[in-house]
Amino acid sequence: MNPLDDTRRLELLRAARLARAHAYAPYSRFRVGAAVLCGDGRIVPGCNVENSSFGLTVCAERVAIGAAIAQGATGFHAIAIAASPPAMPCGACRQTLVEFNPDMVVLIAGPDGDLDETREMRAADLLPDSFRFEP
Repeated sequence: MNPLDDTRRLELLRAARLARAHAYAPYSRFRVGAAVLCGDGRIVPGCNVENSSFGLTVCAERVAIGAAIAQGATGFHAIAIAASPPAMPCGACRQTLVEFNPDMVVLIAGPDGDLDETREMRAADLLPDSFRFEP
C-alpha cells in the first residue's frame, strides 16, 4: 500500500485542520495546524504557539515534528499544513522538513482541506540547496 494514498492524504488534512483549532495565536490571530505522517503509520498533529517575544514563536510544522520525535517516531513520509489563507512553510520549517526527509510530501491546504484545492510538493523543492552538516 502506498503510504500516502488519497485516504491518508485526507486523514492528514483532517488532523491538520483539527490541530489548527488548538493554535495559540493571541497576537497575530493566524492559526496554523500541521500533521505529520510517520514511518510507522501514526499521524502526529501540531499547531503554532506564539509568544509575546515573537522570536520565541514556534510554527505548527516544527511542533508536529518535535512531538513525533518525542514519541519515538522516525521516517517521516508527509506533512499537511492547514491555514486560512493557505500558507507555505517559513524558512526554518523548510530546513526542518528537509532535515528529516528531503522527499517528504508537503500538503498545503486551506481551512476546508479539500484535496482538489491542496497544493502538493516535496520538501526539497521548497528549499533547493539546503544546508547539510557533514562532519
